Amino acid sequence: MFVDRVTINVHSGKGGDGAVSFRREKFIPRGGPDGGDGGDGGSVIIVAQAGVDSLAFLAQKRHWNATRGENGSGANCHGRNGESVTLAVPPGTIVYDSRGFVLKDLAKPGDTLVAAKGGKGGKGNTRFKSSTNRAPRQNTPGEEAEVRELMLELKVIADVGLIGLPNAGKSTLLSRLSRARPEIADYPFTTKFPNLGIVSVGAERQFVLADIPGLIEGAHAGVGLGHEFLRHVERAGLLVHLVEPFPTDGSDPIANYHNIRKELTLYSEELGRRPEIAVMSKCELPGADEVLEKLQAAASGDVLPISAVTGTGLNKLLHLVIERLDEQKAALAEREAQQPSATPATAENSPPESLDVASNPAETTIPAP
Repeated sequence: MFVDRVTINVHSGKGGDGAVSFRREKFIPRGGPDGGDGGDGGSVIIVAQAGVDSLAFLAQKRHWNATRGENGSGANCHGRNGESVTLAVPPGTIVYDSRGFVLKDLAKPGDTLVAAKGGKGGKGNTRFKSSTNRAPRQNTPGEEAEVRELMLELKVIADVGLIGLPNAGKSTLLSRLSRARPEIADYPFTTKFPNLGIVSVGAERQFVLADIPGLIEGAHAGVGLGHEFLRHVERAGLLVHLVEPFPTDGSDPIANYHNIRKELTLYSEELGRRPEIAVMSKCELPGADEVLEKLQAAASGDVLPISAVTGTGLNKLLHLVIERLDEQKAALAEREAQQPSATPATAENSPPESLDVASNPAETTIPAP
């Protein structure tokens, strides 16, 4: 089951209380204080991990609790630290708090967020002894736990996104270019969730291709599963727009092309400006050449005819995609070179200080399903 949005509650562990204790041994009349500190509570940590592709395991359990730290005891015994809980999520997961505030975008494998920080352990009375306070009876309690409600949203990260109406041939093209095996059938909305495939071009070049479920008119307003689909297009740096020359519903392919372009712009103006390669699929069909000419007149960028069945135009498409990705990479490097050196400054949506990553020697990792 593919799940790309889930709400969970996280509860860190309370810190253990410091102990008030005095050394009591035979022949040692003034042993002095020996109350140990309490242990630190465990934290709930969210980490992006390669190989995890869904939030399904989080949907099966709403509450995630770390354990509390143990209280200190006599003989200067430190309480045991609580066990932290680490939740592995797919790269591309955005974590929001209950107010919709972005805590962190876990875009790359290894990105980490301490969602609920465990409480620090309290101090035992040994900490308060001094030359003027030989028998301290004060201690401090452990810090309280943090409780948060979080919303996690997955936006698929891909170099190239395949878009188009249902049954435009996106899943078939993905299966021809990569080893991905999406569901393929002759009815609309066969693809219910994004499928990813790694496409190899030559011995050293690769890119990630995402088959985005078919869009329909009104998708920007949530018609069908519009928002669920469009959300995953935002991460793709380059769009490959598939146009079917003879739709089964008898609609005009050029009008369909314009409708999808309109939906992208209405959902996000930046998405509407995203670089695009228009591709007419199923070019082996009789009469497809006339549709190709109309599409070339309607589209402002590159237009290619392909056939996922016969393989026509696939190599040309791959090399054009690589060329466009290289251009984007060079443009990004040029922009970064022109920017002044970054100074340590907090981001606009930087998380509160309590969310800084902290290590805990006792951790329990929740494995990916």
